Amino acid sequence: MRIAVDAMGGDYAPEEVLKGAMMAAEAWPDSHLILVGQKERLQTFLSGPLPKNVSLFQASEVIAMDEHPANAVRKKKDSSIVVATRLVKQGEADAIVSAGSTGAQMAAALLGLGRIKGIERPAIVTVLPTSEGGKLILDVGANMDATPAHLCQYAQMGSIYATKILGIPNPRVGLLNVGSEEGKGNELTQKAYPLLKEAPINFIGNVEGRDVPYGRADVVVCEGFAGNILLKTAEGLAGVLFEQIKEKITSNIVRKLGALAVKPGLKEIAQMMDYAEYGGAPLLGVNGISIICHGSSKSKAIFNAIRVARECVQVQLIEQIREDLPK
Repeated sequence: MRIAVDAMGGDYAPEEVLKGAMMAAEAWPDSHLILVGQKERLQTFLSGPLPKNVSLFQASEVIAMDEHPANAVRKKKDSSIVVATRLVKQGEADAIVSAGSTGAQMAAALLGLGRIKGIERPAIVTVLPTSEGGKLILDVGANMDATPAHLCQYAQMGSIYATKILGIPNPRVGLLNVGSEEGKGNELTQKAYPLLKEAPINFIGNVEGRDVPYGRADVVVCEGFAGNILLKTAEGLAGVLFEQIKEKITSNIVRKLGALAVKPGLKEIAQMMDYAEYGGAPLLGVNGISIICHGSSKSKAIFNAIRVARECVQVQLIEQIREDLPK
């Protein structure tokens, strides 16, 4: 199994990306990791010879986070994200992992890999921690606007991913909406609802934002605008809550003593809420495995993103989507 890693992408690249890749190389010796980037710069962060299952692949350019994605992908054909995607296209790698510009990765995947036949728009799927374990949300930013047909395809791809990767049999699919009753919502959700009812999925109807943290649906479907807001609101709220808890339980000596008793439980909750535990988010619908990581990913997140890429390859996710979607 060959995983191309964009070694130059992300706020902490290349150092943290290389650390995560080395952890993965040790954990899974049956995988070959191809670190794509500026070789001379990468060498300065490497101590000693590379493991046998790791290699460097030259890419002279880097796409910055603030560059226009499509323009950058077209102009910088030797950028790390474009070169890594090309390796997948050419069959020299089975998947790509990147913490670089999400827009650039999307553009590179669409231009370089194309869409799975029958898929109109790809979607970014991510795992959101809930009281019932990790649940899926899609789309969280690939497309700011969507049609009812797009939401129906997102639901079907998300259902396949939840079954094959998360191991959830017959996953419950919910449509993100402002009310639980049928007929609620805007024009998009009202038109998508009957399509989802007829789709070959376990559709449970509308779910509201407050339902999501309780894990009342295994797959939550929405357009990228709402999905991105939901995801980032959840991330921000979790961060604020933990900051407040830390501040309040250490404000005096009595509370500090009590904090020692609850510290193990708080650590478990923090681990459950940590995005790094879930790794990357696949771009579903493109004709190849492309794992998108958080821009601020450090070594643990990169390690887990490579794990997600491995799992997608192992279950033949692209083939599963291609076979299971209605013709």
